[in-house]
Amino acid sequence: QVQLVESGGGLVQAGGSLKLSCAASGRTASNYDMGWFRQAPGKKREFVAAITWSSTGTYYGGSLRGRFTISRENARNTVYLQMNDLKPEDTAVYYCAAHTGGSYFQSGAYDYWGQGTQVTVSS
Repeated sequence: QVQLVESGGGLVQAGGSLKLSCAASGRTASNYDMGWFRQAPGKKREFVAAITWSSTGTYYGGSLRGRFTISRENARNTVYLQMNDLKPEDTAVYYCAAHTGGSYFQSGAYDYWGQGTQVTVSS
């Protein structure tokens, strides 16, 4: 079992930055590949980024590479999502999740989820 808690969301103006954190607990938390997803009101959950347990591989959804950066510190059991040049369309609840098998880009490949943190970008 892995428990995940996100933090770092908030209200920011367009063009601003936020850094989200995801604290994982559980004996084998650092062994999981991890991902970030987001869900805006009325929309499907969308893949944002993923990172392998060793940080040797990172993956990004759509056109987010270049604005968003995923990283992790296994010693702290924490995964981060640095978000720069934020746009109003980035407004969503952001979730971190532990990958347990399958495509990184599909939410069904993740069995453990946090409760989410709200990110709101004003224009």
